[in-house]
Amino acid sequence: MDKKIPQDLVNTPLKVINVGLELFAKDLEQQRVQVVQVDWKPPAGGDPHLAKLLSKLGT
Repeated sequence: MDKKIPQDLVNTPLKVINVGLELFAKDLEQQRVQVVQVDWKPPAGGDPHLAKLLSKLGT
């Protein structure tokens, strides 16, 4: 299968949204890639029972 990649896609500078490891964002920044770091954590620390209780507060 021969798929051609549009040249404008290849030649466009990267812009990255990083959710997770900050080290990954720092590595990209060192390569002069524009990065936005999102400090996200699962609701209730990942506890499914607490997350379910929290979800009921909004209703």
